[in-house]
Amino acid sequence: MRKLLIQIRNSLLILVSKSSILVGGQAVIEGVMMRVPGYYATAVRNPKGEIECKRETYIPLTEKYNYLNIPVVRGAIHLFESLKIGTQTLQWSAEIAMPEEEKTNKYLDFLMNLLAIVFAISIFFGIPYIITNYYSDFYKSEFIFNLFAGLIRILFFIIYLLLISRLSDVQNLFKYHGAEHKTVYTFESGKNLEVKETYSFPTQHPRCGTSFMFIVMMVAILTYATIDSIYVQNFGDLNIFSRIILHLLFIPIVSGLGYEFLKISARNSDKIFFKYLTKPGIWLQYITTKKPTDNQVEVAIYALKKAFGDNLNDYIGKKYKAEAIS
Repeated sequence: MRKLLIQIRNSLLILVSKSSILVGGQAVIEGVMMRVPGYYATAVRNPKGEIECKRETYIPLTEKYNYLNIPVVRGAIHLFESLKIGTQTLQWSAEIAMPEEEKTNKYLDFLMNLLAIVFAISIFFGIPYIITNYYSDFYKSEFIFNLFAGLIRILFFIIYLLLISRLSDVQNLFKYHGAEHKTVYTFESGKNLEVKETYSFPTQHPRCGTSFMFIVMMVAILTYATIDSIYVQNFGDLNIFSRIILHLLFIPIVSGLGYEFLKISARNSDKIFFKYLTKPGIWLQYITTKKPTDNQVEVAIYALKKAFGDNLNDYIGKKYKAEAIS
């Protein structure tokens, strides 16, 4: 049970502790992964206090195949690639930061992943739908159903974040999450990549995975309401099981729409309309990011420098906004 809960927690942390689009990354165990055009590097502080780093080539599928770089589709692909890289870097960081931990076999890992998926579906889909369906006599609209179910899902999401944020290892990871954001802000502002330069920047960032998750849950309300209405008109009523299956099938579409909204809001972050729309995602980051120590910021800066490698001087010292780098 402990391994299952850890697996569920790690899967969610991959999503909420990463930055999407442009130069960004993800907090990992005792470190940070930074992604830049063409590469990503993961820096981890080992038990001896030394920083170990691994750099990998990274060319998104949307750059390899131009026909995939279309709205909505690219967002779904981005989510898949982020989860893949996030899982790999999180596993590597655990091996460096906690070498004494007992290793598990691949079959047990597969089983834990499968159970984690089932558990997540139950918590964020099944239970909200059961609760909403219980009060079905009070409404007849698919929009109302998805509105209430969506609000319950968001409430569960916030409660879950609050609960796991009380764990000491998660608090430490959220500090590295804050270090990653401060480093990205420093880079985008054209300042030198030094620890002291990060002091003036907040730990909340508009392109954070936490904001992305919140946007996706909001987009899901309208998207699922539309899908359910079309289904009911053509095929009849939905029960809880068929509704869950239908909604799971459309997760790529929902995540793709959320991705496009995040791109638009990042480009227009100075406009009042988008500032208010992105506020809830920023507020959630008061849970998923914490003020880092200088040592943690040092690791984040190290990861970003290593990710750029010999190309660092081509980018450093310039100001960037949203998708200035692609």
